[in-house]
Amino acid sequence: MTTQPATPAQAPAADPAGPVLVEPDKEVVDGVVREARTVPFAPAVTSGSLGDIPFTNAVEAPFEAVLSRKKRDGTWHEVTATAFAQEVLNTAKGLIALGFEAGDRLALMARTTYEWTLLDFAGWAAGLVTVPVYPTSSAAQARYILQHSGARGCAVENVEQSRLLSEERGAMPALEHLWQFDTGALSQIADAGRELDDDAVERRRALTGPDDVATLIYTSGTTGQPKGCVLTHGNFFAEVDNGIELLHPVFKSVSKDPASTLLFLPLSHVFGRMVAVACMRARVRLGHAPSIQTDELLADLGGFRPTFLLAIPYVLEKVYNTGRATAETMGRASSFDRAARIARRYGEAVEEQEHGRGSGPGPGLKAARGLYDLLVYRRIRAALGGRCRYVISGGSPLGSRLAAFYEGAGISVFEGYGLTETTAASTCTPPLKPRLGTVGWPLPGTAVRIADDGEVLLRGPHVFSGYWDAQRQAAVPDTGDDGWFATGDIGVLDDEGYLTITGRKKDLIITSGGKNIAPAPLEDWLRAHPLISQCLVVGDDRPYITALLTLEADGLAHWQRMHKKQDLTPEQLVEDGDLLANLQQAVDEANRMVSRAESIRRFAVLPHDFTEEAGHLTPSLKLKRAAIVRDHAADIAKLYERSGRSGR
Repeated sequence: MTTQPATPAQAPAADPAGPVLVEPDKEVVDGVVREARTVPFAPAVTSGSLGDIPFTNAVEAPFEAVLSRKKRDGTWHEVTATAFAQEVLNTAKGLIALGFEAGDRLALMARTTYEWTLLDFAGWAAGLVTVPVYPTSSAAQARYILQHSGARGCAVENVEQSRLLSEERGAMPALEHLWQFDTGALSQIADAGRELDDDAVERRRALTGPDDVATLIYTSGTTGQPKGCVLTHGNFFAEVDNGIELLHPVFKSVSKDPASTLLFLPLSHVFGRMVAVACMRARVRLGHAPSIQTDELLADLGGFRPTFLLAIPYVLEKVYNTGRATAETMGRASSFDRAARIARRYGEAVEEQEHGRGSGPGPGLKAARGLYDLLVYRRIRAALGGRCRYVISGGSPLGSRLAAFYEGAGISVFEGYGLTETTAASTCTPPLKPRLGTVGWPLPGTAVRIADDGEVLLRGPHVFSGYWDAQRQAAVPDTGDDGWFATGDIGVLDDEGYLTITGRKKDLIITSGGKNIAPAPLEDWLRAHPLISQCLVVGDDRPYITALLTLEADGLAHWQRMHKKQDLTPEQLVEDGDLLANLQQAVDEANRMVSRAESIRRFAVLPHDFTEEAGHLTPSLKLKRAAIVRDHAADIAKLYERSGRSGR
């Protein structure tokens, strides 16, 4: 074995136009990159907490709009830094007056709303530890998190959630307060502290530092009970400060439009929470959209008009597929498909140019892109509000096809990878240096290592303190002696330090012939198809690979209208020859990415989708593989009754 030693890198010099990108420092073993690490772009925070951010904003930019709040008539009202800091102060005073001590846990169970962010920062200003609970959680799931965290208070959004928790109060003796946002919870809390001196909050803030716990975020729990990830204020500062500097054009806006974003992903997930904190830290105007129903979300996007968005691949796939379905309804499907091909070619040419491997889009490609910008791409951008030029994508791989399409359509996608345990992103696409199909370079100040078995290991100041020990009320470290956190994901680093995630270690399929197969690439590819909602690849200890497919409601409705089959029941649709032929085409396309041994030989279409209620999805929409395989054992068995055929 030969090892190529790492070369120390120098920190980038400050630049008002954004930091100078420094290529990752790499360690090469036997010609293979085994480690990549980057220098930090932001200095480490040595004092203070996230609870200080609203008050710092109020001092430095008192009249700047840091949030927008939607009124009942659908218009948006700007909230200045001073106004928000005052609301945070009043709410924090109320929490202290109600008896909350520093370090007490405060739970929040609601959709993505202004009230959520306000109470989060108020809790931090009062020295509390906030605990998000998914708004779709069952009574048992919510009870477990509130019990395990020892939460003394919980704010919910509506009466349904209030009733759900009220029925469990007997099993949660530590829970003293239960508030409801839509009946004036924040006013009630603030009223309790009306007679309290402002200095009470200042004293709490003075006692809270970077090493103190900011939040307990419970993992989705694809197997067993969820774990409470202990994230400190310092973890968040390291994550967001370096992310803001890296994504300079996103958070600091290099266009005439001040940077702004409309957050619609759940604040109970670390991805949305991290961006909300980053927006407050960078004074990027932040809005909240509680509904992800297509019509309501499109209306909110049109009213708010963000310059960038935080999204998961599903949202970007939905926008693309909706655009194509609309074109097909208008009899312009072939035109849309040509526009998509032009956009992908343009995006790929831009990538080649930025890496010094090409001269960029030629005159003919530029002309074609200009034509389709008027006909197609402008409509895609309009669906995202009209001013959106950047998207931060995470949660699962987006894929090079969609990334290239959006780049060609005038929207740059910064793809990232991370976990709850790493305060969201550990890698991210660097500006002006995209590598389509990868999840980018290590975030500034982060190191990525590939273990001997292919597992991705992470190290950096954003990595969590450990998992919450309910008995000791402290974190139990879960990193090795050298500080590396084992992610459970499988990946590779290329010769420039870009990371590609190929699957989950525990999800690797080993066929009866001994072939190791990662299901994620096939599943991700098929989920991007307009007719497919979910895909589960099967084949462990089997002679070949098969798949269970579920149907995407909107895409299916469009297909039925176009084929005049609106009267078919779900049970009839999954046996329809035309539909199965379309799905077979999608499977055939996915199979071109892999070898014969890794290809899907047969598939079954289920008449219902995988849902959280049925126990097949986590709250963050990850597949619960064991539960699906158990509940659909008969469907899977049929796929292996006869070999050598694809399709049904």
